[in-house]
Amino acid sequence: MENTRTYADSATAVPSPAPLPTAEPAPSAPTPTTAVPTTATPTSSRRRLLWHLGEMAVAMVAAMLLLGPLWELAGTALGIGDALARPEVAALVMATNMTVGMTVGMRYRAHHWDAVGEMAAAMYVPFLLLLVPFWAGLIDADALLLGGHLLMIPAMVLVAVRHRHEALAPVRRHRVVVALAHRWPAGLALLMTVDMWVDPSVLSPWTMLVLPGGYLVIGMARRTLGGRGVLATQLAGLAVWVTLTLVAVMAGGRTADWLVAFGWLAHAGWDLAHHRGRVVPRGYAEFCVVLDVALAAVMVLAILTTDA
Repeated sequence: MENTRTYADSATAVPSPAPLPTAEPAPSAPTPTTAVPTTATPTSSRRRLLWHLGEMAVAMVAAMLLLGPLWELAGTALGIGDALARPEVAALVMATNMTVGMTVGMRYRAHHWDAVGEMAAAMYVPFLLLLVPFWAGLIDADALLLGGHLLMIPAMVLVAVRHRHEALAPVRRHRVVVALAHRWPAGLALLMTVDMWVDPSVLSPWTMLVLPGGYLVIGMARRTLGGRGVLATQLAGLAVWVTLTLVAVMAGGRTADWLVAFGWLAHAGWDLAHHRGRVVPRGYAEFCVVLDVALAAVMVLAILTTDA
């Protein structure tokens, strides 16, 4: 059965990969016939570690999507846009954005501040180390950014491994915060479309191939395509969107634009049909349905506001 957390200021139960200490009374001493596990199995420990790293990656991406435009607006308003565009400054701004997202995510999961601080160091130190060869002219701006991200991965893993067996701190959250946290896939999808609302455009018809492809790839990875009619349904969906893509490519012009918008909007219905997690995780389906509707709306806006 899936573990849940019950928060002290809310009766809301939140799914969690690992139990959280609460203020509830400790269980009574086990009887001689009760087996008390003393350590987690290697598989469950590794799963929690991967889950923690995945959650941090999502939080970091969300923070970059949210804070990136704010930095641009601040740079324009304050007249420091050129300074923010310098590679070394851009790298540190990016590290700051990721640190903010990581901090919010880890504190929500009740990690102690020392672990948060070490993970923040894992964000900054790789870029700081590469600034020396960058200033010396040994590497270029692309190597600075790419190298910083590559070095960040093992640094994050080391910190996560170091703290994965530590007991989490008690935490109190308001029910509104818990409700918003439950809807993080939808929030991330909306963040990914913020820039497109400012400058709406129509995606290439070939992007529609991603829609059925994602379900097939995830289904194969999760081994959820073996049920009766499941694989046939997914292949039928692939055939429909491939056909729609080819028709849009051949039609071109305004017709193609409407077909692409329709294809993304129609896939939102496909997402709703898979919302119970039979093929893909429920969170992925929730993310996709919001993203599909938002992108379709952006493309319709672009079509209606541009000349034929």
